[in-house]
Amino acid sequence: MRVAAVQLESVVADVGENLRRCRALADEAAAAGAEWIILPEFFTTGMAFDDRLAGAALPPDGAGMQLLVDIARRHGIVAGGSFLCRDPDGHNRNAFFLVDRDGTILGRHDKDLATMWEACYYTTGSDPGVIAGPGGVPVGAAVCWELMRTQTVHRLRDRVDLLVGGSAWWSIPEYPPKALTRKLEAANARTAAGVAPAMARALGVPVVHAAHCGSIVCGVPWVPGLPYRGHFQGGAAITDAHGGVLAWRPASAGQGIVIADVDPRQVAPTLDVTDGYWLHPRGAVASVFWTYQRAHGRRWYERHARSRPADARSLDELLGAREHQTA
Repeated sequence: MRVAAVQLESVVADVGENLRRCRALADEAAAAGAEWIILPEFFTTGMAFDDRLAGAALPPDGAGMQLLVDIARRHGIVAGGSFLCRDPDGHNRNAFFLVDRDGTILGRHDKDLATMWEACYYTTGSDPGVIAGPGGVPVGAAVCWELMRTQTVHRLRDRVDLLVGGSAWWSIPEYPPKALTRKLEAANARTAAGVAPAMARALGVPVVHAAHCGSIVCGVPWVPGLPYRGHFQGGAAITDAHGGVLAWRPASAGQGIVIADVDPRQVAPTLDVTDGYWLHPRGAVASVFWTYQRAHGRRWYERHARSRPADARSLDELLGAREHQTA
């Protein structure tokens, strides 16, 4: 089975432009023979600490879903990706959808925990993340730092033959003391590059991991006047069931696709998983930021993002507006 993972250089909160870029990249992947195409998390919006994201959530049947259905039907392929989804209960969720070749929604997975400042824009999910794929193939879905946690292995091991998902993984900027933050960022980049192979080894199944690339400039929660200047780590990757990397696109390669043939089936896992929380070490500094930004984010979400109207514009309206602006 030929699969593709998209690496997107997103524009924060510009839904129309991000949809346009995703459609073009999906067309490229389909032309290269992909039978499955996976977009990264937040493929409609990108991710940063940016007030505009509070109003950029889409309804479940809105433009994000319409793009997945359009890609699937036009190319006769399976398409998946996650976006900020405003559900009828008034909550936002980071919802991954998998769509069959005829446009049928095969299933949905809501990311379990928001990572750091992402908590400003959506709430938690609780489903196991197992989707019945075409032909009854059991497919696991895991998004970004779900690939970092042992609980993901526990909920998916022995239950899936393939894992799909994507990340929007940002860097550690060069704050003083720069020698320390450069060292932390080097470790962060290695971890980002290693999550797909490690999860493949832990589950014993192939992994299709989409990603974001490009720069990010935004504020920092609870630290007014301190800018964040960094980048997405990149790392669109496809691995085999043993964790061998079949295709890889680093951040430095920019926007594009990776494509490879995989065999969706289980083999014996080769990575032992303990009862600890993290599958990869985080370190004291990352743990502090993880804790305080999630605490800030939950409050911010209740005040600014929850129950705001969804962006109900259709795919045609958003793409038409973008084409008009660039004409």
